[in-house]
Amino acid sequence: MNNITRLVVCLVIALTFTTAQGQETKVDSTQSSVNQLKIKALNELKTNIENEERESLKYEIEAINQRLDKGSITAGEAETLKKEAAKNRALNIENRLAIVDNKIALLGRNEDGYNTEDGDGDGFVLRIGAGEDEKESFVYFGEKSNDKPRKYDRRTTTNVVFALGFNNALIDGESLEDSPYKIGSSDFYELGYAWKTRIFEDSNFWRLKYGFSFQWNKFEMKDNNFLVNTDGDISVQEFSSNLDQAKFRTTNLVFPMHIEFGPSKKIEKDNYFRYSTYKQLKFGLGGYVGLNLGSIQKLKYKEGGDKIKTKQRGGYEVSEFVYGLSGYVALGEIALYVKYDLNPLFKNQVVDQNNISVGIRFDMD
Repeated sequence: MNNITRLVVCLVIALTFTTAQGQETKVDSTQSSVNQLKIKALNELKTNIENEERESLKYEIEAINQRLDKGSITAGEAETLKKEAAKNRALNIENRLAIVDNKIALLGRNEDGYNTEDGDGDGFVLRIGAGEDEKESFVYFGEKSNDKPRKYDRRTTTNVVFALGFNNALIDGESLEDSPYKIGSSDFYELGYAWKTRIFEDSNFWRLKYGFSFQWNKFEMKDNNFLVNTDGDISVQEFSSNLDQAKFRTTNLVFPMHIEFGPSKKIEKDNYFRYSTYKQLKFGLGGYVGLNLGSIQKLKYKEGGDKIKTKQRGGYEVSEFVYGLSGYVALGEIALYVKYDLNPLFKNQVVDQNNISVGIRFDMD
């Protein structure tokens, strides 16, 4: 996992934990000052309106004079056109200034930031989350009138998914201890986005969870071995000199789908209700399908006293189509997570092996 990916993960986690707090803050203390600034700007706008209309009238009169000079209109027609243009511009100024004056009067009457007459709403709201009891994540800052109204029933919710843990391969005829990959140093990461939809109208016991995720599965070789492609056949072979490190990583884009079930708490308010699985035990069973985005093997060794690092991207006949089974047991937002690729790790592998991962999953609602 490169530094950019790690940074993205940290930012997403930080943002999501912030939104999960469900805090809502209304910016009232500065509203009167904000309104005064708006009124000042509107007064300046009035001057600009007058100058703009007068400038436009000037150009219109010049155009009429040009037509008169060319003889396309008579002097009488030119005078009539000038009077009409002046009348229209005067009406424009009157109407536009009236709109601005009404806005200024409205701001002056409602210093708390709320429009009580026309529903415009000049109040400003900073919303981080949608309430501690709902666990709905979104961030909004702006005028209150533009804030999204609360839905009576939110049947589908969203969350960020982040997982990490141990990674390895189940190899045909061998135990996990006999794997050519180090158990403690081989790991995986997953970062994605998921939707959760209540299946039944009046019960939240069964939910459908689906979305997309990026998976990074890493294998660290042991016993001075590395992966070799021999005419399309992938095998583990001993390196010609002493390896300091040999790592192989695959990157996948997958689309998981789980049936999630477990108890939830129904929260009922005057104008909405929600089901919450906060601090509730839940289970998820399902799988995923997707595509391999790439593979890379990194080798570090010494040769002739020099430290050498090599990277080879691709060329390992990794299965392009990825599919497997996955499941989790969670208490609130933290889960024990297992995923297993049903597809072979390599298209043509000397020994059958399938990727398996075990770790911790965070579903940050």
